[in-house]
Amino acid sequence: MRTLCSSTLIGEFFIIGFAGLVAMKDPDLSMTTVWTVSGVAMFLCLVLCGLVTRPGGVALGWALQIALIASGFAVPMMFFLGVVFAALWWASVHYGRKVDEAKARFAAQAGSSTPDAA
Repeated sequence: MRTLCSSTLIGEFFIIGFAGLVAMKDPDLSMTTVWTVSGVAMFLCLVLCGLVTRPGGVALGWALQIALIASGFAVPMMFFLGVVFAALWWASVHYGRKVDEAKARFAAQAGSSTPDAA
């Protein structure tokens, strides 16, 4: 799960950075505000890459997905991209857990089928 979720978060890192560049062009938003919000969100993406397998890591990832969708109020295209990345996040968590379970089953089978050295 860690690999899939981290890949999604790294993609989000770049999307947030590009959204910050677009938001900078909005005369109603100060550059300081845009880059503070974008910087914190980008930093969170990187931190979550390491926390995704810890308790609460997936929940924090969901909170980031909601914030990404909500950023559509500043950059309208982020409504669409936020939903796309939320779907990717769901797929990463869902299929990542299935892969982890399959790996655990395979490791258990490989461990139990080793011949005894008599």
